[in-house]
Amino acid sequence: MQAWLCENPVGVDALTWQTLPTPQPNAGEVLIEIQAASLNFPDLLIVQNKYQMKPALPFVPGSEYAGVIQAVGEGVTHLRVGQSVACLSGTGGFATHTLAPAALCMPLPAGFPPVDAAAFIMIYATSWHALMDRASLKAGETVLVLGAAGGVGTAAIQIAKAAGARVIAAASSDEKCELCRQLGADATINYSVHTPRAGLRDAIKELTDGKGPDVVYDPVGGDFAEPAFRSIAWRGRYLVVGFASGPIPSLPLNLTLLKGASIVGVFWGDFARREPRANAQMMQTLADMYGKGLIKPVIDQTLPMSALHQAYAIMGSRSVKGKLVMVNP
Repeated sequence: MQAWLCENPVGVDALTWQTLPTPQPNAGEVLIEIQAASLNFPDLLIVQNKYQMKPALPFVPGSEYAGVIQAVGEGVTHLRVGQSVACLSGTGGFATHTLAPAALCMPLPAGFPPVDAAAFIMIYATSWHALMDRASLKAGETVLVLGAAGGVGTAAIQIAKAAGARVIAAASSDEKCELCRQLGADATINYSVHTPRAGLRDAIKELTDGKGPDVVYDPVGGDFAEPAFRSIAWRGRYLVVGFASGPIPSLPLNLTLLKGASIVGVFWGDFARREPRANAQMMQTLADMYGKGLIKPVIDQTLPMSALHQAYAIMGSRSVKGKLVMVNP
């Protein structure tokens, strides 16, 4: 097998493409021949030693991937050789083969292409858990999605629309705003033309007739977090999904009192670990929605697995709409 190996987590440039022995699965594991692997923000942090999970060295990055099972370990009864699966295991995806915990593998129904499957679990599981579980989103409510043209943002738009919500999508360019409208957003805000405080608040106020959004979905953090929270509706729910902009914002807690609002943390990974049965039901719901055409990952582009350095550079430019996916020949 071949894989991108991280022997020293000092950045992307230290990754090297190496030939390694193809491993055999231990009990509870499967060997997957990888067809496609998506690039996620944690995949950048982990090779910079900035992510909360710090795998033992050396390791193969690539948190999310899809492929075909080549071998199964002892005790694995729900998966079989030749079966197509998607997996989000945190590492191992940027390779031709990997060992994966069988419990983390999502069997793929017929007609689920590997490129879509490799870009599916993280964004849709995160967005469903956030909107439907943590925020208890109801039909007719208004959702403001920050970073709406990114992976989780595009998923949040689709899930919120499927739930019957009104969606305001905020993104950093007219091109990205147009993509959000194509996905079903009812209104858009190009926040690159607004000052973080007054401009964003004025735009939200205008689009909600002064009421504010019932739910704010924030995977970005940074300068727009406080003005977005100040704009939230009475009994609103502010979803803390991530900090893609880098800085972790500080929100004045008196705002929760004045707005009767909630700040709600979203940690899908720990939800999946602590509540595996509920997570499995959620993933089945999402697979059914995909089959019905209600949700579909936005793929910015696909690149050969050998072009991983280029893919990281593209992601770092913040020009990606949806997801970048690496594919093996």
